[in-house]
Amino acid sequence: MKLTLTEFVTLDGVSQGPGSPAEDTGGGFTRGGWLVPYLDELFVRRTSEWLDLAGGLLLGRRTYEAFARDWPRITDPGDPFAGRMNSLPKYVVTNTLTEGSWQPATVLHGDPVKTVGELKARPGRELQIHGSARLGAALLAAGLVDTLRLVVAPAVIGSGRRLLTHPSPPIGLRFVHHEVTAKGLLLLTYETAGAAPVGEYEGVTAFV
Repeated sequence: MKLTLTEFVTLDGVSQGPGSPAEDTGGGFTRGGWLVPYLDELFVRRTSEWLDLAGGLLLGRRTYEAFARDWPRITDPGDPFAGRMNSLPKYVVTNTLTEGSWQPATVLHGDPVKTVGELKARPGRELQIHGSARLGAALLAAGLVDTLRLVVAPAVIGSGRRLLTHPSPPIGLRFVHHEVTAKGLLLLTYETAGAAPVGEYEGVTAFV
């Protein structure tokens, strides 16, 4: 399976609590809900198309428990996400849970790099990480992520957990696609491409 990391981030890289002030208050975070003012039809359509590609969801424990609390409550048949989020297989990376309440769910114990690597080796559609920024960053650093999809909000939050932090190995990305919504969200798609290259600047004439 191809492993895809989908994350909503601010311009300063914060991924915590995009959906509401109460979504994730870990660490005393009080600035959640920063994505909501920028949602529009293009965002909904494109993220729905991304979810169409999923054969399963890969989640950390915190995100799984939050999703298990919220998604089953959405019963509107017109909601473009709830039916698929509730029915897709969920793979939960955790050493504290023994089973999942939000089914169908499989709990993955042990070293995440090993267990996800074994899961990824199976045939199938995309295995998608939604939220679970710390898990996503760890698997990106381990070289297991194939595609990175970012939705970047035009906001600087100034606090909160960030998707990409140091220390981390250098990671090269190949730019695949971009769009800008009417409300200013950047929809960016990258493929991973080994280690980030480096070079030495020798003047502008080398590039023209």
